[in-house]
Amino acid sequence: MRVTHNQVRSFHKMIFSWWKDNRRDLPWRRTRDPYRILVSEVMLQQTQVSRVLPKYNEFLAALPDVFALANASTGDVLRIWKGMGYNRRALYLKRAAEAVVAAYHGKFPDSELLLTKLPGVGTYTARAIMVFAYEQNVAMVDTNIRQIIIHFLFNGLLQKEKVIRETADRLVPEGRAWEWHQALMDYGASALPRDAVKRTVMKKAAIPFKDSDRFIRGKILDYLRAKNINEQSLIVVLLREHGRTRGRYIAIISKLIKDGLVIRRSNFLTLPY
Repeated sequence: MRVTHNQVRSFHKMIFSWWKDNRRDLPWRRTRDPYRILVSEVMLQQTQVSRVLPKYNEFLAALPDVFALANASTGDVLRIWKGMGYNRRALYLKRAAEAVVAAYHGKFPDSELLLTKLPGVGTYTARAIMVFAYEQNVAMVDTNIRQIIIHFLFNGLLQKEKVIRETADRLVPEGRAWEWHQALMDYGASALPRDAVKRTVMKKAAIPFKDSDRFIRGKILDYLRAKNINEQSLIVVLLREHGRTRGRYIAIISKLIKDGLVIRRSNFLTLPY
């Protein structure tokens, strides 16, 4: 099924008409600084806007530019990141800043090829920088935008990723990529029916968050944000507070060390310097 020119025009009119009265005022929309765009995009991954808003301002108050982030200690970045979860995002954000400073003297590249070479920056994030910082006429496709396209242009029928990408490219209005994607994001967050796209992937049985390894990883980092701690003492605390087994906590700590989020020095654990 190929989307016609008339469909595209009608779709543009519908989305922009809705957005005129429903656009959100978000702080990362008031800047074209690629560093601030990158910070917002990384924070918004798997995190609701309401949680990002206060943390975004706090993060930028402490680390206002790419040089400040690149020169900060990893431990300080993780401390500032507290409350956001998915702590590896903070690690990749710092590594990306270091790469921009080292390779480009603090000036972000403006091509997808070069941006995706930065640590933790994939195609979507690279294109977000291209659109929101440099206002380039390229398409971005996240979950909400994908669902909007399927719902309105393919009658709710799931499509191959190649078809979605090609359709998204055709939809970008010439010279209005910035507005277009902001409008789509607002529509997806506020107006798209939640059952617009039927999910065909079977979900695994959900486990309570407090029983997940991700929760324990966060708790361990919270302890270490406060102070360095003896590894065996930490395991005893975790066993007392959360049960499970010693082996589970040893494995989680080992993974944190492998990920670069924790350092083991003698018998103590600490955040990276």
